[in-house]
Amino acid sequence: MTNISPQRIAQIQARFAELQAMMASGNLDGDKFVATSKEYAEIEPVAIAAAEVARLRDEQVGLDEMLVGDDAEMKAMAADEVDEVKKALEKAQHALALQLLPKDAADERPAMIEIRAGTGGDEAALFAGDLYRMYSRFADDQGWKIEMISANASEVGGFKEVVANIQGKGVFAKLKFESGVHRVQRVPETESGGRIHTSAATVAILPEPEEVDIDIRTEDLRIDTYRASGAGGQHVNKTDSAIRITHLPTGLVVQCQDGKSQHKNKAQALKVLSARLYERERAMVASEEADARKSMVGSGDRSERIRTYNYPQGRVTDHRINLTLHKLPEIIEGGALGEMIDALISEDEASRLANLNG
Repeated sequence: MTNISPQRIAQIQARFAELQAMMASGNLDGDKFVATSKEYAEIEPVAIAAAEVARLRDEQVGLDEMLVGDDAEMKAMAADEVDEVKKALEKAQHALALQLLPKDAADERPAMIEIRAGTGGDEAALFAGDLYRMYSRFADDQGWKIEMISANASEVGGFKEVVANIQGKGVFAKLKFESGVHRVQRVPETESGGRIHTSAATVAILPEPEEVDIDIRTEDLRIDTYRASGAGGQHVNKTDSAIRITHLPTGLVVQCQDGKSQHKNKAQALKVLSARLYERERAMVASEEADARKSMVGSGDRSERIRTYNYPQGRVTDHRINLTLHKLPEIIEGGALGEMIDALISEDEASRLANLNG
């Protein structure tokens, strides 16, 4: 358990009081007010957690003094309370330690989700569709808004590729450990022999960048238009509304054909390109901090096999934390996915706290 020093707690409380005074003074100009407000919002939950630790420590000191005193009645009273206060203090110190862990700047942001069918042909496309529905229902349960940006539907159902935007507070923090290869083991509907097939789909969760994060220069883009194909209504194959954008410096290619207008498709494609470029930059920074990333649950590497959905046994196994839940129907419907996600977040927090202590 991380034991935060009294000096550190005093520093937190002093800075919080200083910010409170600055906010109440009315002497801050526009930019200074914005910066102070942001720092205040960030430090407030830390200061509240620190105050609770300080309060419980004082209470424990008082109880310890009562235990060594001469008053038998006070000793008995202290003995009744000391264990409860110790447990509360341990819990409060853990909560404060979590607040003090370095934050991912992207945690509170919306996110893009990209799902691509992998090995397994038609069955992989159907599984990609199942995953998209799972995340859509989970997003609804969280009160988030999910909007499909582009999709390449499979003829048998599901998707060869689907990209969507998920708007809400803390989307990336909740979903960032979903990136990687998801594997499914089940009997395909087309399989007459009843044999179990293994297929896969790749999930990528990309934090949505702010305008200041990514500067895309027009001269770095090649924009091609073409006629949309596949299911999509009367406009399909009649107008050159589909957009393909190539980012020349990196070679990244983004396509969008779902919107009926070329203008909307271009805007959506640029949004996806921004997210991919931002994640590319984040990955470069992360590779320079490889030792730190080893303590995390997952690297976000899209080639890493992270989870298996076994239909015959009704189980879902996350290989990174060796967690198996026999709740496949509930998870694939989005309802019990939160249980898996919460376990991943808890494991990541525990790993980073252990790394901090080490």
